[in-house]
Amino acid sequence: MKNILLYSVLLLICNFYACKNEKTTPSNSKQDIIAANIDTSIVPGDDFFMYANGKWIKNHPIPASENGWTIGQEVEESIYDNLLKICNKAAKDASASSEQKKVGDLYSTGMDTLNIEKNGINPLAGIFSSINKITNVGEAIKLSAELKKVGINCFFDQYIGQDSKKSDVMACYLYQGGLGLPNRDYYFNTDARTSGIRSQYPSHIAKMLILAGQDDMTAKNNADKIVKLETALASKSRKLEDLRDPYANYNKMEVNTISSKLTPLINWRNWFAITGINNLDSVIVGQPEFYTNLDLVLKKTPIADIKAYMTWQVLHQTAKFLPKSFDDANFAFYGTIMQGIKEQRPRWKRVIDNVEGLIGEAMGKLFVKEFFTPDTKKRYEGIVEAVMQSYKEHIQNLDWMSQETKTKAIDKLSKITKKIGYPDKWKDFSSMTIDRASYVGNVLSANKWWENYNIAKLGKPVDRTEWDMTPQTYNAYYNPSNNEIVLPAGIFMIPGVKDNEMDDAVIYGYAAASTIGHELTHGFDDEGRQYDPQGNLRNWWTKVDEDKFKNKVNGIIEQFNAYIPLDSTHINGKATAGENIADLGGVVIALDAFKKTEQFKSGKMISGLTPLQRYFLGYALGWLGYPRNERLAQQLLTDVHSPGKYRVIGPLSNVPDFYTAFNVKPSNKMYTPVEKRVKIW
Repeated sequence: MKNILLYSVLLLICNFYACKNEKTTPSNSKQDIIAANIDTSIVPGDDFFMYANGKWIKNHPIPASENGWTIGQEVEESIYDNLLKICNKAAKDASASSEQKKVGDLYSTGMDTLNIEKNGINPLAGIFSSINKITNVGEAIKLSAELKKVGINCFFDQYIGQDSKKSDVMACYLYQGGLGLPNRDYYFNTDARTSGIRSQYPSHIAKMLILAGQDDMTAKNNADKIVKLETALASKSRKLEDLRDPYANYNKMEVNTISSKLTPLINWRNWFAITGINNLDSVIVGQPEFYTNLDLVLKKTPIADIKAYMTWQVLHQTAKFLPKSFDDANFAFYGTIMQGIKEQRPRWKRVIDNVEGLIGEAMGKLFVKEFFTPDTKKRYEGIVEAVMQSYKEHIQNLDWMSQETKTKAIDKLSKITKKIGYPDKWKDFSSMTIDRASYVGNVLSANKWWENYNIAKLGKPVDRTEWDMTPQTYNAYYNPSNNEIVLPAGIFMIPGVKDNEMDDAVIYGYAAASTIGHELTHGFDDEGRQYDPQGNLRNWWTKVDEDKFKNKVNGIIEQFNAYIPLDSTHINGKATAGENIADLGGVVIALDAFKKTEQFKSGKMISGLTPLQRYFLGYALGWLGYPRNERLAQQLLTDVHSPGKYRVIGPLSNVPDFYTAFNVKPSNKMYTPVEKRVKIW
């Protein structure tokens, strides 16, 4: 898992649900969770999401500590319990291995609130002293490099990743950043919700500065200046949808050229040297206009304001690891105001989240040993192959793609690496320094380890065996630079259900469609399709096929642009296009794989439901849940995924078998005329 304070945009990481596969019918002694969740007062063709999940939603109010509640979070409850046992054992076991001891020490310092309160912000005193000594912009830039070494970003973001156009080489990236609000839209949108958040932002900054020792008037004045500086940075930051164009966000430049052409105030060769990167010839600049603007902002901003901004960024990025007053203030704004959460999660969960982010693979070794057997891994390797075969057949049968492009698409599909459950090679954390002196000190020390770990990759062959998620993560992703799908063990867990209690229909909808097929489709969505089988950004499509594909994508963009989940806010069809394409692809590909199973062929009903009906209900089960309105509003501005409800009704309204399964008529709300239904794969 990457440094929790390090921004990364290389991976198309997606939140999708999956489950374990077993070719049996549900046990008679166990309630059928599919049938139990159905709300029969809803017509399936009007709102299939609420029809499939309505009863569960009515019976599961959102806990005060959460921004929503989903089946995924119920799975995570089980994962948390398992990780808690691992952390407690590591903290108490005197004979623990070096890695286990680091897990135990990091967890212990996070739970030692007495010591955290005693330390106050003293562990950061050296950083604040360095900020106070700044006398000019040059010194501020040099200090930003020092802060980067411990995972604190000021003004912009920088990271190490595979070169998008030469995937066997690691490259250094410069990206837009430096903001305290989620993205540029929060600084400029005029809707009531966003404006309300923006109006409260200066007060939050001021409160944090007061807690750090500034008087009320100074803190208020500094807060206003900080917002002004961030707004200036946001003015030339690209929008969410524009960040999804891999060519537009790939601008390789010589290091000296960046200094001379974009940012005369910044000597990048010196900046990189301070961070530990030497002999760097070129850098990939994501958004050149952001850096040109950054130079202007730094030039015109008084040094006192820059120092205030850097102080704020340090507090902002470490607040969760500081005394309760800082942690609570941070939560009040980013949790309650922005997401509507009423109270914090229990501290032990928040500390485990941090341990997971900093040294999660060390926990993962123990997790998979106890909770993910070799038989389970083998089972899912089989279902992945079944879905891949179905995808191959879909490509072969396309009526809009030429044989030339089909051949190349099948070649790329055949070269996708499947990583299932857990890595074959584990990271070595032996050189990470963790003790029991200071929680925030441990975080910065672990961040430093990750910075050095990533810098060490430069100039070396790419390790394509590496995982960017821990085995216990309830998530999955497709990485275009490696042309791989990664399915951690955690994604295959189901709350309260054993393997032999779930039939194939539900498994293929719940796991094969929403996770496996979805991730495979990412290799061919509007962004992933631009990478070749080796993971290089290179166009391998004919011009005619490319134009046909874009036309089809426009159809799904228009479809999702029309959805209004909250107030007058529409889904951003362009920003969410890749995920919506993958959802639709996953459904149709896994469906044809399911049609080859004995359950589908037999047509046997379970709980009064046909196999086809159970397949679609299984898919809807994967998106069971709902967010608070505040969280939904944030998602619509910052997330490339559509809200869960629309990930069900959106793709299914395009699938002919869905209309057959639930007798959907023109009079139903989900009905889409045949000529307007989107069909890509």
